[in-house]
Amino acid sequence: MKMVQGTAILGLACLASSVMADEALTVYSYRQAFLVEPILEQFTQSTGIQVNVVFAKDGIAERIEREGRLSPVDVVLTSDFSRLMELVEKDLVSPVNNDVINSNIPEVYRSPKNDWYALTMRVRNVYSSKERTGKIDIDYEDLAKPEYKGKICTRSGKHPYNVALVASMFAHHGEAETKTWLTGVKANLARKPQGNDRDQVLAVKEGMCDVAIGNSYYYGNMMMDENQKSWAEAVEINFPNQANRGAHINVSGMALAKFAPSKDNAIKLMEFLTSNVAQQAYAEVNMEYPVKADVKPSKLVASWGEFKADSLPIYKLAENHQAAVKLLDEVKFDL
Repeated sequence: MKMVQGTAILGLACLASSVMADEALTVYSYRQAFLVEPILEQFTQSTGIQVNVVFAKDGIAERIEREGRLSPVDVVLTSDFSRLMELVEKDLVSPVNNDVINSNIPEVYRSPKNDWYALTMRVRNVYSSKERTGKIDIDYEDLAKPEYKGKICTRSGKHPYNVALVASMFAHHGEAETKTWLTGVKANLARKPQGNDRDQVLAVKEGMCDVAIGNSYYYGNMMMDENQKSWAEAVEINFPNQANRGAHINVSGMALAKFAPSKDNAIKLMEFLTSNVAQQAYAEVNMEYPVKADVKPSKLVASWGEFKADSLPIYKLAENHQAAVKLLDEVKFDL
């Protein structure tokens, strides 16, 4: 497998053309190398198809736009749902109506048009201080209540994880109620939104706030990290809205590039990524929930207990994506 690290994608066309088109394909990935590389190596071993990979934290959609019809990318892997929507909104993807993929990925976790598919799930959890708060029964709606005044930490509202959460609230409650809720959450923040999800857990440990919003897999990864294990051990992981609609789910995903030069190989890779082998790898390496129903989460993730997930189809988040961004702007959530 040939890889290009960082955000620099210059020269990729030359890289891709160095291998015969019928023996290779090119992937642009928002997902990190430690997770993607082992899975793609297994794919190459089982099929003989070489995979050239570009890893980038941002800018992939813009790059594909500039490359146009000459873009060498076949498959794009995203770290969250908002990245998938960016590709769709910019008309950079192509539908894949494939029986293998459709049978592996439940309908609720794929586009009705088959132009994107989820690969893993994660919950947008609420973490609470073991020392000061203990485990709590909480709904996302509760975060706007006066009892949480000055007690909440979160990363930027404009981060894709939070945009997706706001989009789900919009889908359930409509614009007016969601705006009121978002205004209430902002008023309850202990500090200006900043950092990443792990930083929010650290802030709870250090007493800056009592509750924090963060994705489930970060909790698992912190538990496996000797430098951050104490952070995770200082909080309880809570699954919101268990007495009603269920906890908000976000996803990582994949899409076939609109002008994929190696479409047949690309679809083979997409089939592989939905297989038990790849789904189990995602579960064990990054502490995520598989989307394939018969693949179980890792032992650590399973130890958190079963939970009720929001049954809202992921594509409903897409319908409210831009509305969520607009509301965050109107509320000036990050200011």
